[in-house]
Amino acid sequence: MKNHDIIKVLIVDDSLLFREIISRGISIDPSIKVVAVATDPFDARDKIIKHMPDVMICDVEMPKMNGIEFIRRLLPQYMLPVIVVSTISDAISPNAVESFILELVEKVKIAASANVIKPQMLEQRNINSSMKNVRNKIIAIGASTGGPQAISVILKSLPQEMPGIVIVQHIPPVFSRMFAERLNNTTALFVKEAENGDYIEPGKVFIAPGDKHMRIRRFGDAYKVECFVGEKVTGHCPSVDVLFESVAKEAGNNAIGILLTGMGYDGAKGLLSMRRKGARTIGQDEKTSVVYGMPKVAHEIGAVEKQAALDMIPNLIYKVLS
Repeated sequence: MKNHDIIKVLIVDDSLLFREIISRGISIDPSIKVVAVATDPFDARDKIIKHMPDVMICDVEMPKMNGIEFIRRLLPQYMLPVIVVSTISDAISPNAVESFILELVEKVKIAASANVIKPQMLEQRNINSSMKNVRNKIIAIGASTGGPQAISVILKSLPQEMPGIVIVQHIPPVFSRMFAERLNNTTALFVKEAENGDYIEPGKVFIAPGDKHMRIRRFGDAYKVECFVGEKVTGHCPSVDVLFESVAKEAGNNAIGILLTGMGYDGAKGLLSMRRKGARTIGQDEKTSVVYGMPKVAHEIGAVEKQAALDMIPNLIYKVLS
């Protein structure tokens, strides 16, 4: 959408109080208009069809179907940017509510500018026979703002015959597990929130927990996940740089590094380390990035071997492995 357009928002929450708090709060911004509210996912489905909102704000816990399940089952046909929120405590202070609303307004604007792209299937040509040494390879992905949609687009386009995949997405605790579960139910791959000691094997995807760093260790011909609590690195925990640096060290030229949409510069230096160790590296382009921050910095410092539109990245992965 263009910057001068009004952003049409649908709010989905079973609580009248919180619908009012969010509606009145975000409507203060002149570029945002709440076109409808819904009390549950089924009501929301009808409102989506009627009002064609640009962004949906959805509560996690709702009657009839929770927000995560709603997104997984009903929204793929609408391709609508979604902001998932958990209910505001009725004991929260006015200052905290104001801060929450300001952050929500910013996220609505970011979501409204997202390039929502339908996944394209790989040009699969005898995948089993053309993939080379899949077991010895590893794919590492980093993302922040706009990342859940971008990651979903990529993983939905990949077959089971893929090397093990490790992902750091800047996301809060609990939501990382929900995100992994949703991907597990909507892709051909086995996806889970990473746990210390998980073996990284073909067809498996591991999402870093929202409050822990994730790195890999090599054990003979195998890779294992290590999750640990630590200080923020490049402003984040989990940090993409932590993951990428470990992949550079442990996997070298057996790795593919992919840096997707996101604000800031986390992952740029780690991707450069990967490239210097012989890994193939890919950065999302500006046109398809919700926020062209992390991949931009990586491109500027020479960490990106190939820059590509989001929907072209799965085919790039396939070509590197063929």
